Amino acid sequence: MSVHQQETVPVGQPGQRLSVRGTVAAVSCNDVYSFTKPVRDEIVLIAGLGVAGDVHAGVTVRHRSRVAADPDQPNLRQVHLIRSELHDELSEAGYEVPPGGLGENVTTSGIDLLALPVGTVLRFGPAPAAAGAACSAPGRAAGPSPAGSVTAGSVTAGSVTAGPADGAAAVVAVAAHATLDHSTATAVAALAARLASEQSAGAPTGESRDFRPAIVVTGLRNPCQQINRYRPGLLKRVLVREDDGSVSRRAGVMAVVLRGGPIRPGTEIHVELPGLPHLPLDRV
Repeated sequence: MSVHQQETVPVGQPGQRLSVRGTVAAVSCNDVYSFTKPVRDEIVLIAGLGVAGDVHAGVTVRHRSRVAADPDQPNLRQVHLIRSELHDELSEAGYEVPPGGLGENVTTSGIDLLALPVGTVLRFGPAPAAAGAACSAPGRAAGPSPAGSVTAGSVTAGSVTAGPADGAAAVVAVAAHATLDHSTATAVAALAARLASEQSAGAPTGESRDFRPAIVVTGLRNPCQQINRYRPGLLKRVLVREDDGSVSRRAGVMAVVLRGGPIRPGTEIHVELPGLPHLPLDRV
C-alpha cells in the first residue's frame, strides 16, 4: 500500500477513525527566537532534546513565556508539528501561511494530528521490514543519537551536538522535581509509559528493534496573540470556541524526541497509538 492509500484505525470516540500513515511535507528550524521558522532541506532530531540547532531544543522549557513562568518545567514542546491541511484551510479563508509560518518544525500531510491521543508515537521512515539493513543498526530508544551530517540548506547542530545521556528519560526526570499542572502531568505519564514500552519491546539488552527517528506526541500548542501580529485576525481561525462552549486549539501538536535521526520532506510517517484508554490531547 502506498503512503497515499491511507489505512485507518479506530481512535477516541465511537466511529472516529485515524490515518496510520502520512508524509512529511516540509521541515523547518531556527537557531534564534522568531515567530516563523525557515524551511530546510533536512532537520535532525536529537533524543530527549529536540531539533538540532533549533532555539526550542532543550530538556527544560525553552519557549520564552514558559521560561518566564517556571524555567524548571520539563520541555514537552521539543518538536512542533502542524498538518499541511490547516494551511489549505487558512488559504481558503484568505490567510496565506507557508510551511514554517506558524513556527512548526514539521509540516505533515495525511494525518489528523489533533485527533491523536496523548502518548502517540510518530516514526519517520519505512517500517523495519521494508527498510531492511537501514533499521538494523544498534541504538537505544531513550538514549542520545548523533546529529549526523546535514545537507545543504539545513541548519547545523551548532553547539548542540548530542542529547542527554538518558535521552527522553531526562525529560521525565526533570518532571519529577517540578510542580506540574494536570495536562503536563498527564503528558509526562504518557511519555514515561512509552519509554517503558520501548524498552520492554526491545532485545534482552534493552535495545529497541525499531531504529527510525521517532517522537512522542505530548499535547497541543496553545495559540496566543503573536499569531495576530503575524497575520491580523488569524488567531480566531486556530483558537475556536465551539458551539458547546469548548475551545478548539488547531495550531498543531507538540512532541518529545524518542529517537534521533534526520528527517526530510517526503519521509513516511507511521502512527503508533498508545494502549487504551486513549486520552485526548490537551495544551502543554
